Amino acid sequence: MKAVLISLTAAVISVLFAVGLVALAVRLSQKAVSKKKRAFFTLLTWLVFFVSGGVAYFGAYYHCGDAALQALQSGSGVSVGQIDGGILFDGAGEKSVLIFYPGAKVDEKAYAPLCRQLAMEGLDCILVRMPLRMAFLDKAAADRYIGNYGYEEYYVGGHSLGGAMAASYASENAGKLTGLVLLAAYPTAPLAKLSFCSVTGSEDRVMRWENYESGRAFWPAGAAELTIAGGNHAQFGDYGIQKGDGAAAIPAAEQWRQTVAFIMEKTADR
Repeated sequence: MKAVLISLTAAVISVLFAVGLVALAVRLSQKAVSKKKRAFFTLLTWLVFFVSGGVAYFGAYYHCGDAALQALQSGSGVSVGQIDGGILFDGAGEKSVLIFYPGAKVDEKAYAPLCRQLAMEGLDCILVRMPLRMAFLDKAAADRYIGNYGYEEYYVGGHSLGGAMAASYASENAGKLTGLVLLAAYPTAPLAKLSFCSVTGSEDRVMRWENYESGRAFWPAGAAELTIAGGNHAQFGDYGIQKGDGAAAIPAAEQWRQTVAFIMEKTADR
């Protein structure tokens, strides 16, 4: 909440500054000033409007909840620590890791409950921190980790836009990966020779289901799919209610439990 208020305050100040520039530009236009000077103030005004709009848009994002904050604490067989550009959930497993891309405008820490449970079951997780909380700004983030942390198998995955970007990365780097895990997301390019599992919620009203269906054409052979009855879009993380989403008929904890069980079953089947 504090971050949102700060961002909105900055946006208001920027808009007021821009209005002042507009007023100044109008006054200058009424005087005998050069066209070059008037053009400079006009350009500066538009620049301020653009920056203030960006501050307001990227500054307003979904914050993580209490369950996520609790999941960030080490204990119960999982060590949680900061690494280069992300958070590592290190459990008992030593062979495999899932590099997870968060959804758009969502605090990456919101996915801590899911990542922690996966690590407890034997699949370590690296939760990536994306620039401006937009995965398309660092689609190749997985390159920072693959081959550098001692694992034999590297999975990449993500939620919503993060899942789409993970799928795009996987389509271009299949040789580096063992598999792909998508939560409420779909690929837009062919995926070959990869373990693949997709998890969705039946009450998801955010994802474009027509695109999800058309994305099946890119699934690799042997793809696995789970639709969680009563699950929705937002409950793959812990960040509250997402605008436009359907109401979940099950608790978030149950959606996490089913998601983790399915992922672990399918990654064990490889």
